[in-house]
Amino acid sequence: MNPTNNQNSNPNPRRPFPGRSSGASQFRRSSRRPMRAPMRKTAANTRPMQERRNSDENREVVNIPPIGDKLRIIPLGGVEEVGKNMTAIEYKDDIIIVDCGFQFTDEETPGVDYILPNTKYLEERKEKIRALFITHGHLDHIGGIPYVIERIGYPPIYTRQFGSIMIQKRQEEFPHLKALDIKVIDGEETVTCGAFKVKTFAISHTIPDSMGLVISTPYGDIVFIEDVRVDNVKGVPTEEEVKQYERFKGRDILLLTMDSTSIEKPGFSLSENVVTENIEKFIKSAGGRLIIGTFASQVERIIAIIEMSKKYNKKVIVEGRSMKTNLEIIKKLQLVDTEHVVPVEEIENYPPDRVVMLVTGAQGEEFAALMRIANKTHKYLRLSKTDTILLSSSIIPVNYKSIVKLKDNLYRSEAKVITYMDSDIHASGHGNRDELKWIHQQIKYKYFLPVHGNHYMLRQHADMAMSLGVASENVIVPDNGSIIEIGEGGSSIVKLAEKAPASDVVVEGFTIGDVQDVVMRDRKMLAEDGFVVIVASVNIKTGKLKKSPDIISRGFVYLRESQDLLRETRIIIKNSIEKTTMGMNPINFDYVKSNVNETVSRFLFQQTAKHPIVIPVVLGV
Repeated sequence: MNPTNNQNSNPNPRRPFPGRSSGASQFRRSSRRPMRAPMRKTAANTRPMQERRNSDENREVVNIPPIGDKLRIIPLGGVEEVGKNMTAIEYKDDIIIVDCGFQFTDEETPGVDYILPNTKYLEERKEKIRALFITHGHLDHIGGIPYVIERIGYPPIYTRQFGSIMIQKRQEEFPHLKALDIKVIDGEETVTCGAFKVKTFAISHTIPDSMGLVISTPYGDIVFIEDVRVDNVKGVPTEEEVKQYERFKGRDILLLTMDSTSIEKPGFSLSENVVTENIEKFIKSAGGRLIIGTFASQVERIIAIIEMSKKYNKKVIVEGRSMKTNLEIIKKLQLVDTEHVVPVEEIENYPPDRVVMLVTGAQGEEFAALMRIANKTHKYLRLSKTDTILLSSSIIPVNYKSIVKLKDNLYRSEAKVITYMDSDIHASGHGNRDELKWIHQQIKYKYFLPVHGNHYMLRQHADMAMSLGVASENVIVPDNGSIIEIGEGGSSIVKLAEKAPASDVVVEGFTIGDVQDVVMRDRKMLAEDGFVVIVASVNIKTGKLKKSPDIISRGFVYLRESQDLLRETRIIIKNSIEKTTMGMNPINFDYVKSNVNETVSRFLFQQTAKHPIVIPVVLGV
């Protein structure tokens, strides 16, 4: 989830090509950036983001009924995907927001850097926004802040210390923005925001200072729990976990919302204590360099590895931009002694069995440290048979192919490779089914709203709540933009037919806005079948071609080996143009291009079974 860099110029150059018959289109000329994370701050990316408003947004105008005396909960993101978490809670003239993340992109969104929650509903009501609460510092909860904070009026941001530093560190890459108003919550506090009183409490996750919220409203309390797990020993919650949830004993809660990411995994997840104990065995016994690939977001694990390395008198080398960023924050907060952390340039100064490396790239990101080590392009390290590599992370499904490539390269070396499937060296930060069930059993609530996950995850979580005795009419499975209303006094809960705007808002280089379906379709076609540009000169008096048309192809066929196809295509082009222009005065060039597009596209498909984008350029001479 963490990646990077272009030091010199706009990392997303675009070059316009002549449009298809429906109009001009833009495609990304450079290759897709393989590692999707905030850009380094350079002269090129310090200028303000540009907004793009297109017809998609205009079509999303919905007449939403006045709120009246209802209490509204509106998930703006994070309930049809894992990522871009953001929820608004509204009562009369007051709105508070929980989290503001982004979602990483995949092959379905070529050319897009990040996907943001749609904040149009909030933009139209920004004078009502009292605060933004950040539950923890992961990018799917804070990543959207630089892109939307100005749109929603720079409300104060409440978060705990580690989250505040993560936000500030990221904000350094956007110097054109105003300074953020960050209020650091120290432990358990109560914050009054108009009609709401928000009390914070600690929850277990993979990053320090994760917190849940108890939001007191005029109709009752909402317990808001985002990413969460339950620390346990062989399926038995620890005393600390039991104590944390004792606060809810004897209380009637109006609404519970909770993370659904790992609902389909049975039982309890592996305890992080077990993971660190197993990693410690490798640190203690490694006869050569120990290279640990993990998520930079697994901050608690990183701290534990640094502590254990000191215990066994080993030096730690940290590689990867996001890992180094988090290490800086760890140092600033003095969460662990880092005197034994040394730069990678000094790796040859120490015996191999005295070195522990913490590296990014366990998901197979092309330019991350672990992939550079695997494909022998790392500047300071070549693998040897005495090295041991721990892949201390699970496989994110969309990264499967990249991880296979990474593992292939690692196994081609003589190093010993160990994954979480070989040994218990990874635990998720999201609780499994029985962990979530245990939390449900600690809280007596009336209504339930599953959040954070794909629809099937939310549906499974809803089914679990109903299996515990919650009435089906008291459980709402939302979509992005769903408007859930709780009636006066908490008497009822409904999901309105109307929805807040929910179409994806994307970041593309310096541009923020919606992407029309036709743009995504064209990009996918370019990736799959390439394009063909036809340049033809037509005598405006006779309608005849001045010369044989030029054909340029990229990603379609290798022209030097397709001379017969080229020759036949030129004949098709000539016949199409001259037949269309016969008797036409003046020549309607848009009509001519449309016919050429249709005729050539059909012919190329018949000959090759491919659908390249055909771009005709017809010039009058």
